[in-house]
Amino acid sequence: AGMAVRVSVLPSRRCLFDDPVRIRVAGLQPQQAVTLRSSLVDESGELFQAHALYRAGSGGELDLSRSPALGGSYLGVEPMGLLWALQSKTPHKRLAKRNVLTPFCVDLEVYEGHGDMSHLLGKCTNERWFLGEGVKRISVREGRLKATLFLPPGPGPFPGLIDLYGSGGGLIEYRASLLASRGFVTLALAYMSFEDIPAMPEILELSYFEEAVNFLRKQQQVKDAGIGVLGLSKGGDLALSMATFLPGIKAAVSISGSSFNSFIPLKGNGFTIPVHPYDLGRMKISDESGLVDFSDVLDDHTDPATWDCRIPVEKSLAKFLFLCGLDDMNWKSDLYCQDAVQRLQQHGREVEFYSYSGAGHLLEPPYLPLCKVSIHRVLGMLVHWGGQWREHAKAQEDAWCRIQAFFWQHL
Repeated sequence: AGMAVRVSVLPSRRCLFDDPVRIRVAGLQPQQAVTLRSSLVDESGELFQAHALYRAGSGGELDLSRSPALGGSYLGVEPMGLLWALQSKTPHKRLAKRNVLTPFCVDLEVYEGHGDMSHLLGKCTNERWFLGEGVKRISVREGRLKATLFLPPGPGPFPGLIDLYGSGGGLIEYRASLLASRGFVTLALAYMSFEDIPAMPEILELSYFEEAVNFLRKQQQVKDAGIGVLGLSKGGDLALSMATFLPGIKAAVSISGSSFNSFIPLKGNGFTIPVHPYDLGRMKISDESGLVDFSDVLDDHTDPATWDCRIPVEKSLAKFLFLCGLDDMNWKSDLYCQDAVQRLQQHGREVEFYSYSGAGHLLEPPYLPLCKVSIHRVLGMLVHWGGQWREHAKAQEDAWCRIQAFFWQHL
């Protein structure tokens, strides 16, 4: 029978979720046809799977960083395809980590042939963690704050970040915990639809976000050089507002965000930024799937009648990074980013902007699979986020590197 078939994950079977790994198979017959399958069960019991057809090399080995997939969930040389191509059996499920203290375990199996997956040849499990060795997770309920603080190991000082998700609300921790694992003191902050914060607050107060900044700045492990803020979607315009109106923010990243205040009025000290006008009557709902297209809901942002809703980013001294996907089907994030970038450039401000063809609205940390459609937690509707599998995966890897490099540079 020769050698048993061995599946290995290098450099280690245990890693952080955003770590690339090398998946290798040894002990196959020369040119043997095999199917590799990945399986992950999320915290709600939902099964996500991907598979790809391969052919072993002349020495009976297979290395996913060199061998091309011949069919299945993806094609060609894709070292991490078995992760980013994971898809749930139930449609419209988004893979997200709720409890960052436990890993996602990905089972990697090798089956004989390119057919029925009835003959298992070998398997191993890749443990993918969201919390690095020694990173502390601290629940924060101080004043009005509803947040979670992540501290890297050691005395620091480390750059400090505030991490904001979008209008789905909740307290989302997995991006913050990964950033802390990479050396940032990170505060994941809830501002909608969490505990006693309503799903759709009538107003958001800048002073709440200022409390978060002050809380973070007084942590002894945080560098006193000013802090960074990172926001996705609605969190993106909040990040811009914080960088514009609050002292102490030195760098801001907006992912799929806008340059105006969206959906909820923002109350500052002696002023309120109104909501950018929108009309839900322009929502398009497809009959067969019930899928909602929001992309035309907002009034034209180039119409001066909407300009009192703009965030005056050009008044900020912070550094800015804008990221968006050109296949964002949720709203016109590319145009909204360009609007902010042009205003900043006209005022001689420093700004970086990257847009990714084929990427959708939900640009997440790398190897989280594309979520094209899911139920919006607050609206309760099926929303189309956009994105093409491979392009979106590549965009997430690139964006994640850029976000970290940007914060290291400016903080």
